[in-house]
Amino acid sequence: MSYDFLLASWGTLGNLSPMLTAARRLRQNGHRIRVMADPAMRSEVEASGFAFVTWRRAPTGTAADPVDVSDINDFFRRAIFDPAVLYAADLRDEIGRVPTDAVLVLDVLFGGALGAEASGLPFALLSPHVSLRPLPGVPPATSGLTQPKTPEQRAEVDAANVRQAETINAFLLDLNRARADLGLFPLRDVFDLFDRASRLLLATSRAFDFQADTLPDNLRYVGPLLDVPNWSKSLETEAWRAPWSARSGRPRALIACSTGAQGQRDMFQRILDAMEAVEVDALATAGPNLDVADLRAPKNVHLVRGAPHDLVMKDVSVVISQGGHGTTTRSLINGLPQLILPMGRDQAANAARIEAKGAGLQLPPTASEVDIAAAVNRLIAEPRFRMAAGLLGEAMKADIDRSSLVEEMEAIAATGRAARRQPNRLPLRKSA
Repeated sequence: MSYDFLLASWGTLGNLSPMLTAARRLRQNGHRIRVMADPAMRSEVEASGFAFVTWRRAPTGTAADPVDVSDINDFFRRAIFDPAVLYAADLRDEIGRVPTDAVLVLDVLFGGALGAEASGLPFALLSPHVSLRPLPGVPPATSGLTQPKTPEQRAEVDAANVRQAETINAFLLDLNRARADLGLFPLRDVFDLFDRASRLLLATSRAFDFQADTLPDNLRYVGPLLDVPNWSKSLETEAWRAPWSARSGRPRALIACSTGAQGQRDMFQRILDAMEAVEVDALATAGPNLDVADLRAPKNVHLVRGAPHDLVMKDVSVVISQGGHGTTTRSLINGLPQLILPMGRDQAANAARIEAKGAGLQLPPTASEVDIAAAVNRLIAEPRFRMAAGLLGEAMKADIDRSSLVEEMEAIAATGRAARRQPNRLPLRKSA
C-alpha cells in the first residue's frame, strides 16, 4: 500500500541530508513524499525529486538556526520555543492542503511535533544523531561525558541529566502555552513531548551509542542515514583527482570543516597550521561557511571549498573534524581513526563515543597547534586506533543494512490512514 508522508526539517544541510535519505528509502517502497524545510534548502530537495514546501510564518535562515549558541538558554528560546506555534501553524496548513497519512519531524523541531499532534496524525521524531531525549545511564548529548563505569561517574551523569532537565523545563510554560493555543493538553515535562510521538527514530548505530539502562517503548535504532547530498555529488561528477603524489609515501589526512556555521574559522586555521609539523599530505575542505581566500595552508595541505568525502576517505589514513554525526559515521564506515575538536550541538557526544570506543581522540576547540599535531601523529602511529575504527565501522554497516525505518513509518502511516477514513473525525482547527 502506498502512503503520503510529510517530512519536516529545520536548519542546515547537515539536518536535511538524513531526512532526504529517509525520503528516498520511503519513495523506493512506492510512497509519496513532501519535504518541508528552510527556503535555502529548496534546490537540494527538488534536485532529489521531492515536492518542496517552505516555512511561511516560522523563522528561517540564521533566525531559525543561530550561529552563536554560546548562550544555550537564549538558543532554546529563540530557535525552539518562541517560534513553536508558528512552525505548528505552517505544518497544519500543509496537512490541511494535501492529504497526509503520517509525519516525520526532525527531533529538535518541537513546533513541528505540536502541529502533527494537533492535526490528529501519527508522527515520528527523527534524531540524526544520538538521542536528545534523556536515557537512563546515558550522559546528555551536549555534556561530552562518557559512559559511566564507576559509582562516581554514574553520579556525575545523573547530575548532568538533572541539570539538562532543569534547563529545558525552564521553558515548560512556553511549551504548554503553545499547546493550549493548539487545543492540546499540557505536559508535566518538556521531554514528555517525545512520548507523544508514535516513534522516536535514532538515525545512529546502536554499536556506536552508549548503552542505556532501559529504552522507551517507542524508540528504535534505524542506523545512520548517509546518502551523499546533491551538492556533494556534483563534485563527484567532475574528475576527482587526488592532490597528492602517489610517490610521496607519506600518510594522508582529511580535514573536514562543518557544513554548519559555528564561528569555526580560527580553529580551522589552527588545524591547517598544525599540519606543517606533521609528516602528512592533507586535503582540507572549508565547507560552505568559510572563505577559502581568507585561509592559508602550508605546502603539504591542499585547501578547497569542497570535495567528495566518500571518495577521499578511501585514500586517507586519518580524519580531523568538528565531529558532526555524518562525518564521524562516514569515517568509521571507512575504518578511519579520528581527531575531533567539538564546538557544539551533538559534536561533544560523538567525540566522547569515539574516544571511549578507542577509535580516535578529542581535543577542545581551543587546542594549540602543538597539541593538534601530536594527536594526529598518535592516530597515525598507533594501529590500535585504526583497528577499533574498523571493527566499529563493520558493526555500523550491519546496522545500516538491517534498518527498519521504512517498516516503522509504514506501521504508523497505516494508523493515520485508518483515522482519515473515520467519518466522524473532527476537522482541523483553523490556524491563527
